[in-house]
Amino acid sequence: MLATLPRVSAPTVDELATFRPELVAHCYRFLACYAEAEDAVQETMTKAWRHAEGYEGRSSVRTWLYSIATRVCLDMQRAPQRRSLPMDLASPGQVPTDPTTLRRLDDAPWVGPVADAHLPAAADPAEVVGVRDSVRLAFVTALQSLPPRQRAALLLRDVLAFSAQECAELLGTTTVSVNSALVRARRTLGELDALEAGGRDTEVEGAVLARYVEAFEAYDVERLVGLLRDDVVFSMPPFPLWLSGSSSVEQWWRGPGEVCRGSRVLTTAANGSPAAAVYHPVAAGRWEPFALHVLDVTDDGRIAGITHFMDTAVFAEFGLPASLSRGSRRGRP
Repeated sequence: MLATLPRVSAPTVDELATFRPELVAHCYRFLACYAEAEDAVQETMTKAWRHAEGYEGRSSVRTWLYSIATRVCLDMQRAPQRRSLPMDLASPGQVPTDPTTLRRLDDAPWVGPVADAHLPAAADPAEVVGVRDSVRLAFVTALQSLPPRQRAALLLRDVLAFSAQECAELLGTTTVSVNSALVRARRTLGELDALEAGGRDTEVEGAVLARYVEAFEAYDVERLVGLLRDDVVFSMPPFPLWLSGSSSVEQWWRGPGEVCRGSRVLTTAANGSPAAAVYHPVAAGRWEPFALHVLDVTDDGRIAGITHFMDTAVFAEFGLPASLSRGSRRGRP
């Protein structure tokens, strides 16, 4: 007589919820948009809860959830779109003499930022570094150049460290197909120079952010330029224009950037990087959201990249206030 296998208990809502932060990070890496990642995780949780009674324990709850989430992301990527940043679309441009001629591409599928507060916390410093590196803008943007199934294979194998056999089961394919997709994905990211781990110094980043905020609020262009690397990259999605080199950025700050005089700034963190939420003055004693600046800081304390996300909807995603008034508290929200 065959032995009866013990029945596996269905995961509870609370148990499923403990995986939400890491699923948000996974879906964000795949989709490069926090709002879409949230939608994907919500659908994942809904599917998991509806099918919880059918969970047989053949894999861990975590693996089961990643299987659902990855399939949801693959379904969402059936539409022919690739999220990008301005540097993916054209060569660097010149500072316009008339900034009103700048065109916005609001309907373009831009890569968006994610608040570090939405990412999984980790007690192990190595895990913290791993999470930060896996959501940095350069890496997430490069991932978008991969076909969806290659992207899934690389994230599952190289970021989440699932085995080839587990990946094959998650994706409903063979280990040979997974390994082939992984080789092609790694080759593409290698050509884009997107595989190097940062392991950046958070103390250096914090010090640079503090100096950037102080100089920006004073609108001291000389001090701002002094923080830049010579080959700094400066972009402002949804504007396709981007600039290369500290002299071009200085020209911007002394020209169109003058609209930022009198700004107030709150510090935050995005994509594992220091970030500054800039508020413009709109009336006496009142400032409203203008742009989120995400800084790419090198270990020697120089800024190698500044991405201005001009979509003020991200302020709510970051838990930032809808306005500032005289006497508002400073620093991180």
